[in-house]
Amino acid sequence: MAYSLGIDAGGTYTDAVLIREDDGVVVEAGKALTTYPDPIGGIKAAIKILDFEKLKEVNVVSLSTTLSTNTILENKGFPVALIMVGEYQIPDILPAQMYCIVDGGHDSNGEELNPLDVESVRLFAEKYKDKVAAFAVSSLFSMRNADHELRVKKEILELTGLPVVCGHELSQDLGAYERAVTAFLNAQLIPITYSFTKSIVTEMEEIGMNATLLMLKCDGSAVSIEEALEKPIETIFSGPAASLMGAAYLSGLKTCAMIDIGGTSTDVALLMDGLPEMDESGAVVGGWSTRVKAVRMETVATGGDSHVYTTDDPNQRIYLGPLRVMPLCRAAVLYPGFLDKLKATKLPPRKYISQYILPSVFYIKTDFPPIEMTRLEELIYDIIDSDAPVSWSDMFERLDKKMPMSSVLEALVKKRLIQPIGFTPTDALHILGEYSEWKAEASVIGAQKVDRLTHMTPEEFALYTKRRVAENMSASLIEYLVPGISKRDVEKVLSGRYHTKFAVSIPIVLIGGPSKAYAEEIGKLIQGEILTPKFSDVGNAVGSLVGQGVYRTELLIKKSVRKENELEITEYMLFHEGKRITYAVYQEAVDEAIRIGNETVMSKMRKTGLEEHQINISFTSKDLKAGSDTAYETKLIFVGVGTSRYDSETDKIPDFVKFINPEKSKRA
Repeated sequence: MAYSLGIDAGGTYTDAVLIREDDGVVVEAGKALTTYPDPIGGIKAAIKILDFEKLKEVNVVSLSTTLSTNTILENKGFPVALIMVGEYQIPDILPAQMYCIVDGGHDSNGEELNPLDVESVRLFAEKYKDKVAAFAVSSLFSMRNADHELRVKKEILELTGLPVVCGHELSQDLGAYERAVTAFLNAQLIPITYSFTKSIVTEMEEIGMNATLLMLKCDGSAVSIEEALEKPIETIFSGPAASLMGAAYLSGLKTCAMIDIGGTSTDVALLMDGLPEMDESGAVVGGWSTRVKAVRMETVATGGDSHVYTTDDPNQRIYLGPLRVMPLCRAAVLYPGFLDKLKATKLPPRKYISQYILPSVFYIKTDFPPIEMTRLEELIYDIIDSDAPVSWSDMFERLDKKMPMSSVLEALVKKRLIQPIGFTPTDALHILGEYSEWKAEASVIGAQKVDRLTHMTPEEFALYTKRRVAENMSASLIEYLVPGISKRDVEKVLSGRYHTKFAVSIPIVLIGGPSKAYAEEIGKLIQGEILTPKFSDVGNAVGSLVGQGVYRTELLIKKSVRKENELEITEYMLFHEGKRITYAVYQEAVDEAIRIGNETVMSKMRKTGLEEHQINISFTSKDLKAGSDTAYETKLIFVGVGTSRYDSETDKIPDFVKFINPEKSKRA
């Protein structure tokens, strides 16, 4: 009997599922805590729950992960230096702190505008080579001519030996600034993706598993692991994309809205007639616009591990996220003596209160190696333990009666050198008895520690937190379904003060560990049919296996007229992946474009384990022309679709819990 193994390493949990290949039935599932910085511990724990003999019969292993997304959302990417080539117009701030703009670049025909300033590139690389993990480079019109990006890459590799990411390798779309951002974020993610993939390969070898290894992209399609390592930015929303496919598969629906409740974030997406709604303009994550084609989704930095904290601000005393922390209830199980330490902590002086300094907030060192710290950061880092959580008062004593600075703690958290522990929605569910994985007593004590700021009992604080989380999820769904609606109007309706509520006409499928706990709360806010399928807690891992194989590529043919010896010469330039080929005859350019497009798609998709007869390639052509003359521009878009590895017509009755409030609605 043959099986497929789906793995999702999320910000909090690592899930694994086995699907029987002949009928597509989920036969087993395992769930374990994600481990940092190396996820292999969580992966092994999740896989260990599954039948070892079945694992030996696995033909395909497919991965999805929210680790890349969470890295960007939490601003915890590895340090990267960015080089922009050409006269860049930066409309907004850059995510890069270490960057430079050097002379060079090309025009829309791929002709050099200015010579590349190689010396400035060398000086910049020498200055930052010991401060970064990688470099990124983006040049004007590099998708028409990648020569300057490739020359910069060669120089940096020779000088530093560090990875270099080029903008043309990631996008063929216009938008120099967005390509620069995309290249920078991609470079930040390479070390994380490499470590994650290495862990998977090691585990497969130890099991003796001989299987094709794939990774899900953010458009719901799978790619070979080699391509995923080159372009980890394309996996930024692979987790939510997998959840959408998993939600549809487990519920048996081809049209539905999906809410994926994770540890760090909640994602909303839509499936219509079996196809995910795409965001052709490029994915936006952490406020940064990229040129990555992805499933259109709404992401809110609210999840099971979001920090719920209080301040002394009379206008708003309770905040939710976006910082991800370890729940108090979990810390009480992992660290002996933590419960007693939590009981003993006191409220700090009010002028020092922040999300980083509270009686319910603790810190512990991670296993990440330190990367260039300031003197103050080193001072705080050295007084934080690796085996026992440290409170603000512990640090106060170790600093000779001096308060630790919130800004320094924040910097160490962003560098992943210390892990914060605090009150979370997971703690709220423990207080309410709706989740019992860890020690609820710690959650109760954590709520009591801040009652002078919240003026609530632990149960009131838990109910308030749960309501806030449900409101954030519901607001994300409405803002997704009704583009352009103002956040303020959504909040007014969800508040319940105006005798009206939103109604959704298609089923809403909840995915994620706490999905059943929030179904009723969301149902109080939105009228509609809300489903929590069986295996919804591992829906992401299911989706990593059931998504269709899809690959897209674009080619551009552009007409050019130049003068030579007073004669007008017409040429046709073919652009693809930063390369330019010139033809004298338009049809020759078209024929070559068709050949290159088909070969590119076929080659990429065969690396995912599909045979040629399982791949259907189609292309569309869009012309920009005036009159009957040959087109000024021709864009050819190739799409390859692979056969699903499961029988989609298998007659299975979906198993789910349905919550409808306040009126019964019909299935879409």
